[in-house]
Amino acid sequence: MPKVEVNDIEMYYEVHGEGEPLILLHGYFCSSQQWNHFIPEFQERFQLIIPDLRGHGRTTNPSDELTGRQAALDVYELLDHLNIEHIKAMGFSAGGEILLHMATQQPERIQSMILEGTTPYDTKESREFRAQFTMENVPFRQAHIYGEAQVRKLYEQLVGFKVSPDNRNFTKPYLSTIQAKTLIIHGDRDYLFPVEVALYMYEAIPDSYLWVIPNAGHALVLGDQADDIKRVALDFFTKDWETQ
Repeated sequence: MPKVEVNDIEMYYEVHGEGEPLILLHGYFCSSQQWNHFIPEFQERFQLIIPDLRGHGRTTNPSDELTGRQAALDVYELLDHLNIEHIKAMGFSAGGEILLHMATQQPERIQSMILEGTTPYDTKESREFRAQFTMENVPFRQAHIYGEAQVRKLYEQLVGFKVSPDNRNFTKPYLSTIQAKTLIIHGDRDYLFPVEVALYMYEAIPDSYLWVIPNAGHALVLGDQADDIKRVALDFFTKDWETQ
């Protein structure tokens, strides 16, 4: 699969299928491999663009800095390289936060998007999680091809996370500028971001839908709910929900 120079990084990405472009953005510590089980069904309807985000997987990060705003600019640079103007999009956790940046930076370019396990602001639960997180807890280590130094940098960036306009700090007026039709998927037992954050986004984003999955946690696209999410996502991206 190809790499391309984007801003100051070398970004790895995969392209699968043909049709309308749909970009899939992984979560923190994950990589493009997160979406492997989505590819068979989705590539029959869409041209999938699946990158490794800055500093993750096969993508470099020589600046050793990582913010949601910069990651969003990286993704737009990739889309410009591919001559893709308008997209549909799906993001999990940090990938969803990057979509919030993209949808507020250039609102006209995202037609519809799905946010799963996403928060617009920092939470008490997330702060407590970072405070007790250790290097030994880092998941998906094998996805990061640059080894332990890459994993450690991601760990340091997570525990040193700063709330700012470059990260998760979206007010309701800011979210109200989003033009994309938006489906918010959230587990009612999410240990990082309580369901209140999903309701906050639903109330703020003008053309939004909310699906709260009972007895479900954070990484739904990686767990037992993945098949249901794939089915609903295909329906959301291919049908006019307003008329149903």
